[in-house]
Amino acid sequence: MAKYNGSKLECSEERINALMVEYDRCIMSCSVVRRHEIFKKIVNSPCSRFWVSGFRAAVVMAGIMRGDDLSGMRPLKREMFHEIYRRVLELQKRHPDYSLYRLACLAVLQPAPKFYMSPSSAKIMFYKAKKEWYRRKGLLRKYSH
Repeated sequence: MAKYNGSKLECSEERINALMVEYDRCIMSCSVVRRHEIFKKIVNSPCSRFWVSGFRAAVVMAGIMRGDDLSGMRPLKREMFHEIYRRVLELQKRHPDYSLYRLACLAVLQPAPKFYMSPSSAKIMFYKAKKEWYRRKGLLRKYSH
């Protein structure tokens, strides 16, 4: 299991890398590329972790424990936090002495069933990161036209 160092920037870069890897995987598996379908497929693919900090997850978990139904959140974000909460409760059964923060950090580092973002958000992230991603892979000329 990966260690969490608390850096929002590191998490952001890690999420972009995961998104780009999944994009490449999807493109290679398609005979016909339809961008909108690709981004729908990407965001519903499993990923290595939940893309939220342990601190933020702990704050939201504390709110849920106090009765917050998260009705003010966007549906995908609410769904993600409910899944993290379910996992926190499972971890708490095995580690009753752990703090809520520690449980939340452990939960967010577990593999996530999907990215919990909209296809349009994934598309925006992809296009912002594409040039740098392909430059690092040595493929910039191939995709620059």
